[in-house]
Amino acid sequence: MACGILSKGRGLDCNRISGGIKFIYFAVYDQVTSIPQTSGEITDIEMGSNVLYRYTMPLGVASLTDTIVGNRENGTIYYTPSCNIILNKLTKEDQNQIKLLGATKTIVFAQLNQQLTNGHDVIVGLGTTNGMELNAGTMESGSDFGSRNGYTLTFDGMEALPFPMVADYTTEPFDNAGFTMGTIVTS
Repeated sequence: MACGILSKGRGLDCNRISGGIKFIYFAVYDQVTSIPQTSGEITDIEMGSNVLYRYTMPLGVASLTDTIVGNRENGTIYYTPSCNIILNKLTKEDQNQIKLLGATKTIVFAQLNQQLTNGHDVIVGLGTTNGMELNAGTMESGSDFGSRNGYTLTFDGMEALPFPMVADYTTEPFDNAGFTMGTIVTS
């Protein structure tokens, strides 16, 4: 008896895409009531009046990975989402926010450079069930005038399912009729 069946194949896509991340949005894990999903898509976000915190990513420095971890002997499989971001320039304000990020379980939404056919950006959710935590990072001054000065942060989590895509928005990210949340804080 088969445990599961495939439902479709996959051809070669004729469209080219762009890698990388434009924006990272942090939601405080305990402030999210629910994030229902249907077939790998987030169809609703319930946060009441709580806000998302948006971080703009410099070009070419942020990435995410969802690693599949299986154990043949135990018959288990799970996913470890990871998000790496770089923030340029050392500041006392960023130091304080990084301390808060390190003490807070979050849900991370990443607005990718990849676009849908309608020109809207793809948005994915990381840690939507168990949350993401800041577990590694560096603060660097750089060694010469051309070196980067700033922060490298790594958030990771552990989930039973791969990261879901957020349902397409109307005109602005997260403006979906079914989403209940406060504003998006950008600075």
